[in-house]
Amino acid sequence: MPWKLPRDLDTPTLVIDLDVLEANVAAMATDLNQHGLALRPHAKTHKSIEVARRQRDAGAVGLTVATVGEAEVFAAAGFDDLFIAYPLVALGPKAKRLRTLAEHVRLRVGVDSPETAAMLGHAARGAPGIEVLIELDSGQHRSGVTPPDAAEVAAACRKAGLRVVGVFTFPGHAYAGPGSAACAAEDEARVLSEGEGALRAAGFDVEVRSGGSTPTARHASTSRGPAGALADATAVVDEQRPGVYVFNDRVQVALGRCRPEDVALVVAATVVSAVGPGRFVVDAGTKALSPERFDYLEGFGSLTDRLGSGDEDGATIARLAEHHGIVESPAYRPVLGEVVALVPNHVCPVVDHFDSYVVTRNGRVVDRWPVDARGRLT
Repeated sequence: MPWKLPRDLDTPTLVIDLDVLEANVAAMATDLNQHGLALRPHAKTHKSIEVARRQRDAGAVGLTVATVGEAEVFAAAGFDDLFIAYPLVALGPKAKRLRTLAEHVRLRVGVDSPETAAMLGHAARGAPGIEVLIELDSGQHRSGVTPPDAAEVAAACRKAGLRVVGVFTFPGHAYAGPGSAACAAEDEARVLSEGEGALRAAGFDVEVRSGGSTPTARHASTSRGPAGALADATAVVDEQRPGVYVFNDRVQVALGRCRPEDVALVVAATVVSAVGPGRFVVDAGTKALSPERFDYLEGFGSLTDRLGSGDEDGATIARLAEHHGIVESPAYRPVLGEVVALVPNHVCPVVDHFDSYVVTRNGRVVDRWPVDARGRLT
């Protein structure tokens, strides 16, 4: 799967294949629409207004973001339905910024404790209504509460003057390894079902049951039983928040979520040193790639023409320094100055290292897009 890289790239840089990106955007939107699922993609992957516009044009109902700063960037670009899927501690400057956001967009925020509910309620005073989704832990054990505790958090939200509209979760354990997605999707649906039941028993209406990860998005179903009763544990998810699918990465290929040819983004890097047989150095280190490792993958990334091959020839980025990527590849002999295409393990943190994308079709540069929300961590 060799990439058609443009000539004269100033590396390291992000390169998008626009045909592949647009196909990925359309495929996810079509698939979820056919299953009656709303698409609210997570913009933390691309941080790009241009990509988000394509997602909206394909039918996305709104955007998911991770920070207030990301929300501000997309609100300023005209996106008026935003969900901050994070348990914000709304103190200090964030309180004022949230109030300002709520004056201009439909704003939803995640909550997973009575304490953060009280802080958010205080921050929201005097602003249009901020809607709240209670975060549930479906198996990743990061943030979120167990379903039996959801009612207590929802009650604290109501006491703080916040309107609870539903429940959400992130089935991040879908990334545990190949074959994990189906079980994670079942956990997602079960926990959302139990959380919905807990809220309804406490007198809350539940309008939104939001799940989300690229590996699990296509496992969801919205079939319901008679009179709206839940048919089974897989019947409750009605919104999905995938993010990585727009670009895909080495992990998505390893998980079987996509094919190598569905990868829409690479890091173009130049061979700067050939230090010995079967090993060479590129100008992409930790400040261009990500130091994330996964138990089921060797190294920190792969050359695109070795992606999906099982990396049996060792064409992987074996080590990283700040500006050095050491590639081990017994079968590949590049020359100094050659530009190669690298697929990172996890694309999301890689994007935040760069100011812009080089956008291509058939190996020709057709545009350059800024990474609009780069560095918006607060």
